Amino acid sequence: MKIRTRLTLLFTLITAMLLGIYSVSIYYSSREARVQSFYSELQNEAIAKADLYFRSSLPEQEMHKLYKNNTRTLNEVQVAIYDSNKQLIYHDDAKVDYVKETPQMLAEIFERKKIDFFLNDLQVIGMVYHYEGKMYAVTAAAYDQYGYDYLTHLLTISIVSFFIILILIYLAGIFLSKKALSPLSEMVDQIKKITAGKLQLRLKTTKQKDELNELALNFNGMLERLENSFDSQKHFVSNISHELRTPLAAIIAELELASEKEKTKEEYQETVRYALEDARKMVTLSNSLMDLAKASYDPNEISFSEIRLDEILLESYTKITKENEGYKVSLNINDSVEEHQLIIQGNEYLLQVAFNNLIDNACKYSPEHTCLIDVKANSKFLKISFMNTGSTIEKEDLQHIFEPFYRSETSRNEKGHGIGLFLTEKIIHLHHAGINVVSEHNRTAFTVEFMIT
Repeated sequence: MKIRTRLTLLFTLITAMLLGIYSVSIYYSSREARVQSFYSELQNEAIAKADLYFRSSLPEQEMHKLYKNNTRTLNEVQVAIYDSNKQLIYHDDAKVDYVKETPQMLAEIFERKKIDFFLNDLQVIGMVYHYEGKMYAVTAAAYDQYGYDYLTHLLTISIVSFFIILILIYLAGIFLSKKALSPLSEMVDQIKKITAGKLQLRLKTTKQKDELNELALNFNGMLERLENSFDSQKHFVSNISHELRTPLAAIIAELELASEKEKTKEEYQETVRYALEDARKMVTLSNSLMDLAKASYDPNEISFSEIRLDEILLESYTKITKENEGYKVSLNINDSVEEHQLIIQGNEYLLQVAFNNLIDNACKYSPEHTCLIDVKANSKFLKISFMNTGSTIEKEDLQHIFEPFYRSETSRNEKGHGIGLFLTEKIIHLHHAGINVVSEHNRTAFTVEFMIT
């Protein structure tokens, strides 16, 4: 079922329930009002008949004639009067006695002063009437023909009106839902035109601050991110292909030359050494790509545990200096740093990859191949700086330093693939930390800031 149909039916159902509750409440309140109104009429009629009997000179026979004449055209109220001894002293029509008063009923009237009740379809009222210091019991009974006809007419009108209004509401709901959802239909038509090759297309937006416009803006934002992701992926694949092609081509060329003619043992060893060096470059590149893939996982899928940053720094320090004999690394942890400030929730493997890259990068581009690691803390952040001395990084290069496969002119002479810093930034951000770089006066410092909790 389409949303348009579901909204129309839901709107109609809710309106029908409210309209039904309103109609039922009107009917029952009208019925109750009719009952109370007719009791008041019976009381007035009883008092009028009693006044006519006691206070006028009209004979009883004339009162009987008046009653019988009225019953031909009206539902005349039948009145009976009893004295305090419960003896009947007047009755409009004793032959057709509607109420058939009993001594118990008369006693209740004298005791309670006033009673009212239903007798089949008749309404009956009994009351005490005072005249010349004496008490009389007066009963009045009648059928409210006009009141019941009014209620029947009201019920008929209510039912007919209910269904007519229900149909009109349903039609109005169709019109309103179609009008309200027409922008959504247009959005669906526009979305159908967007394909992998047409990610530059966008949904139309308006200046209205409604939910549909907000949806269009967010959808366009998602398309923007997807387009950037696709472009980055294409660029990434292109760079990977280039980086892999270079050492593979070198290996193939070296092995082809070695196989074309006889060479001395030393020449073969030199060819194997060159091929082995190119193969190691490929291993380094593939390891970097594997680490990048791990850092690109959904953060919810990466296992985090309580780790100590000083221990990871020591492991990175040991690993880098062991693999590179000429590298000199010094670690300085400020005395103000407390033990609990060094403990965070993180992934030990990924952080070690990030620290390895920063230490290796600092030593690689330092003429003395040295890296100073400085750890400081304040009330909010733990700061780890990786510093070296050497050529100052140009401002233009600093803007792109964390981009994948980006290498400045000064760094092209060194070994590398342009993945390390990009990978490091992703890992640092995965740990809800920040990283920045400052390079001036032949001194460069990469600073990682962890928030202290």
